[in-house]
Amino acid sequence: MGFLDIRNATKSYGAVEVLHNVDINVEEGEFLVLVGPSGCGKSTLLNMIAGLEDITSGDIAIRDRVVNGVHPSKRNIAMVFQSYALYPNMTVGQNITFGLEMHGVPKPEREKAMAEVAKLLQIEELLGRKPGQLSGGQRQRVAMGRALVRKPDVFLFDEPLSNLDAKLRVDMRTEIKKLHQTLGTTIVYVTHDQIEAMTLSTRIAVMNDGYVQQLGSPKEIYDNPANLFVATFMGSPSMNLIQVKLRVEAEAAFADTTDDQGGKVSLPVCGASAALKSYKGQTVTLGLRPEALTDVEGADHRSDHVEKVQSMVTVTEPAGSDTFVTTTFGGTNCVARMRADADVHPGQRAEFAFNMEKAVLFDPKSGKRIV
Repeated sequence: MGFLDIRNATKSYGAVEVLHNVDINVEEGEFLVLVGPSGCGKSTLLNMIAGLEDITSGDIAIRDRVVNGVHPSKRNIAMVFQSYALYPNMTVGQNITFGLEMHGVPKPEREKAMAEVAKLLQIEELLGRKPGQLSGGQRQRVAMGRALVRKPDVFLFDEPLSNLDAKLRVDMRTEIKKLHQTLGTTIVYVTHDQIEAMTLSTRIAVMNDGYVQQLGSPKEIYDNPANLFVATFMGSPSMNLIQVKLRVEAEAAFADTTDDQGGKVSLPVCGASAALKSYKGQTVTLGLRPEALTDVEGADHRSDHVEKVQSMVTVTEPAGSDTFVTTTFGGTNCVARMRADADVHPGQRAEFAFNMEKAVLFDPKSGKRIV
């Protein structure tokens, strides 16, 4: 059992089921991110935890107490909304302490709690201002302060950074991460931004079409995606997917494909398991992250499974610390992450290094990972 338990939870609107048998256990102090495309059910699940949406079947429990049907005010949760939801006629200080006032907390305690939170969030000089006098980032800090001051069991964040500009998003992401590390609070955070999910979380639940596609640490999700949806949704640029024919010889397996000119390319597969060998002679999908397809000098020299293949460069995209290079394998555009000073140009045949230790293989029909 976790600190927050979601057990076989479903949500239906009439005959339409939008969340299907969700099972997630969140430990105390964990930072769980629910990530997925718009309409996948992540905000609905968050609202069910908050009590803003009824659960159709299953249970949600906080500290071993089932909260199905319990009013939101009785769940000891705090929610930070995308829209901040601040009272425009109140000062920052009044916004932060309003919830405590409604719960009958004496004024000296309210002011002490406000001072502690204001210092933590570095908004002490803003306490006398109104929300209309604040920037977007300052409003977000105030919304977080209003949640923090209550010391709830669980913090719920619903896309809190989506209204901020790119630089401020990065800055606030860092602040939220530092806050979690300082306070050790239990957080469930919704976003459609996979970079936010990767950088903030201790665990990620990747959702699509109302199902949890995979639940795991950021490293597990990134390195070992459970299916093609997770492989392509997580990571930027997304994982390269190449159709290959699986050839098995004795205990070895090879992924056979073609280069940009249709010439044969044979890539040895690491760890030819029985499950993989059952696909002998069949077409499967080879997945490789852009950093595992690179220039020879930039390849992982600790790996004994780097394969060098020549192919035509079609596009180069300098990106500061890296250069993204597009080429073709198996009739599919592939993106390689090369060093910033890699000497490659469009129209040139260049040598690409495949780190096959990082390769994953998928069943193209079911979309599930084979190995």
